[in-house]
Amino acid sequence: MNLKLKASSGMLSSSIQITGSKSETNRLLLLQALYPQIKVENISESDDADAMIKALNSSEDVIDVHHAGTAMRFLTAFFAVHGNREVLLTGSSRMKERPIGILVDALRSLGAKIEYTEKEGYPPLRIAKSEITNNKVSLKADVSSQYITALLLVAPKLKNGLEIILEGKVTSIPYINMTLGLLAQVGIGTQMTGNVINVSPLDQMNPVKVVVESDWSSASYFYSLIALAEEGSQVELSSYRQDSLQGDSALADIYRFLGVETVFKANSIVLHKTSLRPKVVNLDFNNTPDIAQTIAVTCFGLGIGCKLTGLHTLKIKETDRLEALRVELTKLGADVVITEDSLELQPVLQINHDAAIDTYNDHRMAMAFAPLALKVPIIINDAQVVSKSYPAFWEDFKKTGFIIQTL
Repeated sequence: MNLKLKASSGMLSSSIQITGSKSETNRLLLLQALYPQIKVENISESDDADAMIKALNSSEDVIDVHHAGTAMRFLTAFFAVHGNREVLLTGSSRMKERPIGILVDALRSLGAKIEYTEKEGYPPLRIAKSEITNNKVSLKADVSSQYITALLLVAPKLKNGLEIILEGKVTSIPYINMTLGLLAQVGIGTQMTGNVINVSPLDQMNPVKVVVESDWSSASYFYSLIALAEEGSQVELSSYRQDSLQGDSALADIYRFLGVETVFKANSIVLHKTSLRPKVVNLDFNNTPDIAQTIAVTCFGLGIGCKLTGLHTLKIKETDRLEALRVELTKLGADVVITEDSLELQPVLQINHDAAIDTYNDHRMAMAFAPLALKVPIIINDAQVVSKSYPAFWEDFKKTGFIIQTL
C-alpha cells in the first residue's frame, strides 16, 4: 500500500490516544509468562507485541517472530532458561541478518544450550532445555541494550539470581533503566553499581497490576509535526507521565529547542508550537537512537543543519537506518553525509515535491517522513509497515488535518 500525503490546512489542533509502549509491553509480557501473577493493562497494539504474545502462547516447536527484533532477543533468553522443550527460533530474512552472537555467548556461558542452524552469530537458533546454575556473566555493552535487558528479564527465575558485568560504554542506558524500573514495580530486587547489575532470585510473586504508559517513540512523529506547523498549532496526546520510564521521553527537552513546548496534564501532554527556531542542532543519540530518524527529518523540514552522533546501533535495526536516511533525504533535495555512527545535514531552503519515500520494511522510516507532508506533498511506499509499532498511525495522522490518498 502506497499513500500520497498532503496537508489540508496549516494550523493543527487535535487530540489523540496513542497505543501502549511497545518496549514496556514486551518486557512485561515476558515477565508475565514467568510470573502469571502479573496483570498488564494498556498493552501495545503493535505487530511486535502481537508476535511476542503468539510466541509465548505457542506450543509449536518452531517459533517465527518475523520482523520483531525485541521478541527475538527476549525470547532467546526466555527459552534458554525457562523453556520446557526444544524450539527453533527464527524470523524474517532481515532478522537473519541481525546479529545475536553477544547474547548467545552470554547465555552459553551461563550453561544454556543454543545452536545456530544457519549462519554463525545470527538467527535461526535451536534452543534446548537446560539447567542453569551459574550466576555471573559478562558481555559487551556497546552494541544493543536489548541483549542486557533479555538477561535482566529472566534473571529472577534463575536459582541463584544473576550478576551482569557490562564491558565498555553502555549503549541506550535509558532502556536498561526502564527494565530495572519495571522489575522494581513488580517486586524484583535489583542493584546497579557502575557497570555491574545484580538481580535477586524470586520464586513466587504477589499479585500485581501494571499499566503500560503510551509509547513516547510514537509521540515523536507528532512532535515533528508541531515543529513544522504554524505558530499556535497544538496537539494533545495521551496517556503520558512526567516521571516516565521511557528514555524517549527526552523528546520534551529535545524539541523545546526545535520550537515545541510540552505541557504535562493529569494523563496527557499538550504540544504547542512556539516561535523558537535554532540555526543548527548538535545532538548525541547514544541513549535515544529510536528518535534519531524523526529529528533528522524535522531539521530538514525546518531548513536547519544538524549533526547527530551516537547512531552506531541504527545500522543493525530493521534496515541500515543511516543509509536509508541518506538515500531518502537526498531524494527530497537534502545534502547529507553519514559515517558509521553519525549523520550530518546541511540546511536547505527548498524541498522536492511528490518524492516517493521507500520504507525498507522499517516502520520508523514511514512515520518519520510523514510530517514533511505539511511542507510538500509526499508519497510513502509500503505504508502499512507502520503496523510493526503503531497500527493506527495513518488514522491518527489524518485527524491532524491531512488528506491521505491510496495509490
